Amino acid sequence: MPPTKLPESGNPLVFLDITLGGEPLGRIQIELFKDVVPKTAENFRQFCTGESKNSAGRPQGYKGSKFHRIIPNFMCQGGDFLNNDGSGSTCIWGYKNFEDENFTLKHDQPGLLSMAVRDITPASMKLPLTD
Repeated sequence: MPPTKLPESGNPLVFLDITLGGEPLGRIQIELFKDVVPKTAENFRQFCTGESKNSAGRPQGYKGSKFHRIIPNFMCQGGDFLNNDGSGSTCIWGYKNFEDENFTLKHDQPGLLSMAVRDITPASMKLPLTD
């Protein structure tokens, strides 16, 4: 992979390597909007890097997790590394959810990342990506 140019915003850049049946499909690079949603960005960053540890002290994160919901020409949803079906939720601060930070960013173009929210429950770790 060629070197990645960091965003001028100073926001962190992370990646997800995607496979299907063990075959590599490619790498998704993601700029995290730390300047707008700092807690959400840090939570996602640590799950991408494996820095986050569970209560037993073992690394936890998106590596090896799957997209559990795919709607062609719309979005895919993944990030549930607890149950791999969309029902699991945790965050880096040791509890299940954290408060929503911001609703000003719009999903008005392809390639945007979101944090899924169930009903009125605060943010969980699932990650829809727009197509």
